[in-house]
Amino acid sequence: MHPAERIRGVKSLKLQGKTIVLGVTGSIAAVETVKLARELIRHGADVHAVLSKSATAIVHPNALQFATGHDVDVQLDGSMRYLELCGQEGKADLLLIAPCTSNTISKIANGIDDTTVTTYAVNALGSGIPILIAPAAHETMMDNPAVLENVGKLRALGVEFVEPRREESKAKLADLDEIVARVIRRLGLRDLKGRKVLVIAGSTVEPIDDIRVVSNRSSGATGVELARSAFEHGADVEMWLGRHEVPVPSWIPAKTFDTTADLAALVKKVEADICLVPAAIADFSPKKRKGKIPSREGSLTLDLEPTPKVLGALRKATKGTLVGFKAEAGVTAAELKSKALALLEEAGLDLVVANDVGLVQRDATAITIFDRRGHAVSFAGSKSLAAEQVWRAVLHGVPG
Repeated sequence: MHPAERIRGVKSLKLQGKTIVLGVTGSIAAVETVKLARELIRHGADVHAVLSKSATAIVHPNALQFATGHDVDVQLDGSMRYLELCGQEGKADLLLIAPCTSNTISKIANGIDDTTVTTYAVNALGSGIPILIAPAAHETMMDNPAVLENVGKLRALGVEFVEPRREESKAKLADLDEIVARVIRRLGLRDLKGRKVLVIAGSTVEPIDDIRVVSNRSSGATGVELARSAFEHGADVEMWLGRHEVPVPSWIPAKTFDTTADLAALVKKVEADICLVPAAIADFSPKKRKGKIPSREGSLTLDLEPTPKVLGALRKATKGTLVGFKAEAGVTAAELKSKALALLEEAGLDLVVANDVGLVQRDATAITIFDRRGHAVSFAGSKSLAAEQVWRAVLHGVPG
């Protein structure tokens, strides 16, 4: 068994059955393509690499052959593999050019075909196979008015771009995680395309004094997976983030909040078709004291006051589906259902996702999704797959 087969689909099956041609051009970022190919395979893709002559001076074809498990095209020959993959009825589902130089962008935009990668590109354009381009160049190259015009030409032809990272006077190749997410988004169902999705995640922090706070336990991981999944389904996604412990994808716009009052103020600016609220929002807040309360004066009593009801305000502001989350501890299944349905009724939710925190781990969870009719569906597994279950319920309802 080739090593590529041993990792196929180990992260997800989101690209299972998809054939991706990875075009590599002469940018120093070509050194990242072995990792990129392997990440695509980990999500189930079958990857075929094609290198321009300039790219072979940076990354050896043997490296991509190892990474993909397929022979690598470095020159055109009588096998006509570019037609097999990107010609009429070609088996490729996507041509991903990463990294793509400004030179290659301009050649493709103007119908110039003088490298292996441009040959694949002109055939993909002619046969209607989607093209996704991840540029990598100096900023001055990408900001050249002629190059910008050529980018516009390609966008008009339906070519999509993964925006580069602007750092150190360079337009660097986007993070591999983002490129993979954009590939999944392009090849997926796109059943959330055109929908504005808001995910509110993390936990609020309520100040005791100028140093100390009280908060709820929440890593923010479920919210991040819900936002990532929505992005992959084609949505326009925004996150609002309280205290969290996990990294947030750089390509998902995010606003931050600290207290429940901060979050309540943000609610006035909601513009969402669908809103999911896995955030751990405090029900009570102490009356803040100035400075730092001395730590050697014996016991401390906190006077707690109710916080604003955020879910009720979100119900008024959200155009479509509103999903709440109910976390409990040490309850029976019947008690969890009763508490979840009570929240659903009280806040006017469309769905509520309930769980016992005793069954939650850093990367795994156990949830039950309830709808207004009391129908329920349960899932236990990774938070990534749990997010897919939630979106399935949002889009198709809870069976029952």
